[in-house]
Amino acid sequence: MATYKIHPIVMGTKVFDKSMMTYQFGTGTEYTIPIYCWYIEGGEKKILVDTGEMSPIQSESRETAIGGKIFTFEQGLEKWGLKPEDIDIIIHTHLHNDHCENDYKCENAIIYVHEKELSRIHDPHPLDYRYLEDYIEDVEENGQVHPLTEDTEILPGIQTVHTPAHTEGGMSIFIDTDKGKAAITGFCVINENFHPPVEIKAMEMDLIPPGTHVDVYDAYDIMVKIRDKADILLPLHEPEFAAVDTIP
Repeated sequence: MATYKIHPIVMGTKVFDKSMMTYQFGTGTEYTIPIYCWYIEGGEKKILVDTGEMSPIQSESRETAIGGKIFTFEQGLEKWGLKPEDIDIIIHTHLHNDHCENDYKCENAIIYVHEKELSRIHDPHPLDYRYLEDYIEDVEENGQVHPLTEDTEILPGIQTVHTPAHTEGGMSIFIDTDKGKAAITGFCVINENFHPPVEIKAMEMDLIPPGTHVDVYDAYDIMVKIRDKADILLPLHEPEFAAVDTIP
């Protein structure tokens, strides 16, 4: 059975109210999240999950806040001996701009994304300003985008699962590792969403839904499903991974 190693690379950050991650909890607390590009190493293909920001703010204060270094796309790939043209496959959790700004640099990549994300990026709801079609027009014109309509095994040991918690076409990526099945969540959360403090558990809630969601009840149930299916949980914006080179 094919197994892989996962390398989280910080390619951007955001500073905002913590409740953007943790629904109705942490309001008024400033919080910095890392934006990751995940390099999946193993086998013959060079694979990325998401591509991060085009022009990340690289500042000491933000690196201190997340506990790790912030890279440009080229710098982050170079750390692992790669260039944008080396990438064979990109898998998108979703198409909010901070997850796809560097797609156009990967001119040789096949790009997998759920069809509902493509619909939304071209016709976003006014509330969802994070969709900017400029970032995928080039790769669409080049024929690089492969829409998915159902859960799909991209390669042996790498599977997408439709998880419309944060966006309608969100996909969680399950990756076989030598320590079990890892899941990069297709929704924007941190560790605290899966491991809430005692005051949340006292309300008989096992989880905190994403602060930004399609339907908060569905989002909660989707999180339970992913939690129970994964051996290793990788919340999409957890700062802990900024200081980690390789998972597991």
